[in-house]
Amino acid sequence: MPIPAKLRAPGWYRAALFDVLGFGFAFGLTVLIRFLMHQHPVIDGHAITIVALIAVPLFFLVGIGTCDYWFYWAAGKPTRAEDHSAHGAHTWRDYFRVNTDHKVIGIQYVVTSFFFFLVGGLLAMVIRAQLSKPGMQFLTPEEYNGVFSVHATVLIFLFVIPVFAGLANYVLPLMIGAPDMAFPRLNALSYWMLPLAGVMMLMSFLAPGGSFASGWTAYAPLSTTMPLGQLFFTIAVQLAGASSIATALNFLVTIITMRAPGMSFFRMPLLVWANFSTSLLVVIATPFIAASQFFVLLDTALHFHFFDAFVGADKNGNVIMYQHVFWFYSHPAVYIMILPGFGIISEILAVKSRKPIFGYRMMAFSLLAIVVLGFTVWAHHMFVSGMASWIRIPMMITTAIISIPTGIKVFSWLATLWRGVLHMDTPMLWALGFLTMFTLGGISGIMLAMIPFDIHVSQTYFIVAHLHYVLFGGSVFTIFAGVYYWFPKMTGRMFDDRLGKWHFWTTFVFFNLTFAPMHLIGLQGMPRRVAEYAAKFADWNLFISFASFGLGLSTLIFLYNMVASWRGGPRAAANPWRGMTLEWQVSSPPPIFNFDSVPTVVGGPYEYGVPGAVHGIFTPPVEAGAVAAGASSAAPSQESTR
Repeated sequence: MPIPAKLRAPGWYRAALFDVLGFGFAFGLTVLIRFLMHQHPVIDGHAITIVALIAVPLFFLVGIGTCDYWFYWAAGKPTRAEDHSAHGAHTWRDYFRVNTDHKVIGIQYVVTSFFFFLVGGLLAMVIRAQLSKPGMQFLTPEEYNGVFSVHATVLIFLFVIPVFAGLANYVLPLMIGAPDMAFPRLNALSYWMLPLAGVMMLMSFLAPGGSFASGWTAYAPLSTTMPLGQLFFTIAVQLAGASSIATALNFLVTIITMRAPGMSFFRMPLLVWANFSTSLLVVIATPFIAASQFFVLLDTALHFHFFDAFVGADKNGNVIMYQHVFWFYSHPAVYIMILPGFGIISEILAVKSRKPIFGYRMMAFSLLAIVVLGFTVWAHHMFVSGMASWIRIPMMITTAIISIPTGIKVFSWLATLWRGVLHMDTPMLWALGFLTMFTLGGISGIMLAMIPFDIHVSQTYFIVAHLHYVLFGGSVFTIFAGVYYWFPKMTGRMFDDRLGKWHFWTTFVFFNLTFAPMHLIGLQGMPRRVAEYAAKFADWNLFISFASFGLGLSTLIFLYNMVASWRGGPRAAANPWRGMTLEWQVSSPPPIFNFDSVPTVVGGPYEYGVPGAVHGIFTPPVEAGAVAAGASSAAPSQESTR
């Protein structure tokens, strides 16, 4: 009986079939191994689930079509001519299949990430409803632990990190004059691992014993002794990490090898520098969290003894080592979650103040300095962990030092704004909001670098406040700024600026009303990661809960604005912000292969206010060679970037 065409062709039908085959493979392999090893019972649901969590996603990726070309090549078949049928979006359905166009993949990343942003936000509302008054409301302590663990994990691994990858996926090749990413098929595979990781994390709520409930840090030996739901986190993080590494490698190769003629490293926009630096961090650091979770998986599934100290006789694992391995990734991860935002802010402030970036080279070098110093500060998260006490002082010093390159960036941004012609539209408001909120988060970070203060507040809500000022007031503000800034380029439509400003001001006000009081109750001793608290904190917690509901509702303004504007907003011009970088010199949205002719870069990306300044021209490289780097050009508007 021939296989129907729908099941042979890549797509959702074949993916569904392969999911079934993947589960069958996991079932058969587990039963066979248990039978051969004389394990009883032979059919064990716990063991089958562990193998299925690995097998089913891999089979899905094959079924949806991410690996067809590679399997075809590996089978030794003749090379097929590329017809680009899987490249570009011609209908909305093209966003729901494997696509090799970096612009389609960028939108897939952004939309998927915002879905998980909404999920994480709803979980935050559940947390604040539980904490609105003392005592248990509608969650048990175990359920509360699960909700806040999934909330944090989803927003870190499935929103902040991948949404930056999505924005860069769309914009970065355009900025450097490339027709696409260096490895388009790997780019597609990177994206499709992301929703699998997200679905797996959310499915942990259905596991026997509930969802994973050891926090986003999954400290051992807690994580090695949890019910089955913990392994959903362990394996999902492996998928998300593999996605990040593949994307970062793609960015590095693209930036190094595919820049337009004339684009030296010091003619690259700072967003490109930021993603270059972030990609270095990802490639170096992410294998460490993968290793930590792989060891947890081995401890749990195969009864290894990496991290099971103090859980039984003859179990001599090292739980402190788990924290060292985890934080060696997770402190650089803080910069993975903020460096792309630094690049976004640099782009917006230059355009919206109509001034060159102050100290461009120092801004680029400070990004690289953060990459290097980011690997020297991990143990400041462990001042109360019981690690060797001599490590504390060096880590305190390096933590204080790493504020210097960040301070360089803040002062450079302020100098860029100084005496500029400021355009106070929606992207600019989010950029300025970031400057204030991230600076406040940075100040509390310097406080936490000091060992005595950190010991005093380490397990309190002061840490929660600091974390959210850095990741929400920092990262999320830059994400909103970037989405508003490049929305016309990505969709070909203009958003409603009035609604954008309403979104900013409601978010800004309710954000501060939610998280600023947490500094106070933290200093007064309210512990974090607990479902109930002392009655003396009741008034502040009720106030914080109401403010958090306002913060959640403010997101609805953003959703309405984006959906309504994408469907029927005014048509966007090619360059509505009058930017100089290359992505603004093509239509909105850009052509499928980005440029009709190869651009040649002849000047810096931020020479606003310089008469006749040009960043790139769209004439053949031979003709463009007569234009000296950085020199003025009088090329027609169709051929130059002004």
